[in-house]
Amino acid sequence: MDYSHSYSLEMPIALPAAWQKLRDLGVAHHYVPGLTGTEITTAAREGVGASRRVFQSGGRWLDETVTEWVEGHGFEIRLHHGSEGMVAPFREATFRYWLDAAGTSGTRLTLTLAYSLRWGFFGRVLERLAMGRGVAGNLRDVALGLREYYLSGTPVSAARRAELKRAQ
Repeated sequence: MDYSHSYSLEMPIALPAAWQKLRDLGVAHHYVPGLTGTEITTAAREGVGASRRVFQSGGRWLDETVTEWVEGHGFEIRLHHGSEGMVAPFREATFRYWLDAAGTSGTRLTLTLAYSLRWGFFGRVLERLAMGRGVAGNLRDVALGLREYYLSGTPVSAARRAELKRAQ
């Protein structure tokens, strides 16, 4: 992968409890901005090979397949669009959710998006001018939403997400 961006924050949740929540691949739409639904598309609901389809408004969707699973800590998913590969501007992309203990009763969440872009020189310009900042902002929004969902147990609304960003 040519580019990688990460965002990390702490949550006042013990690592085992955070892992029990994170391992549920079917709830991403409760904390990821712009998602309207999540459907598990394989018999396996967790572990390497488990796959989900996440839906966005306007009928758009993206498949996410687990390529790495580390029990108690996290997983990495390959982002793809069916068997056709990845949607532009990405050539390939992975998203990593990772948890580590933080202090005696907290958890550090680290999200990482790694990707390669299409279009050679123009892809590098796109990364420099817009993609990097956009990806970093999206990672922050996902992390804030995930923490809020884990703490409250309720889906994160756009209004609540805006409050969380302002308080950041």
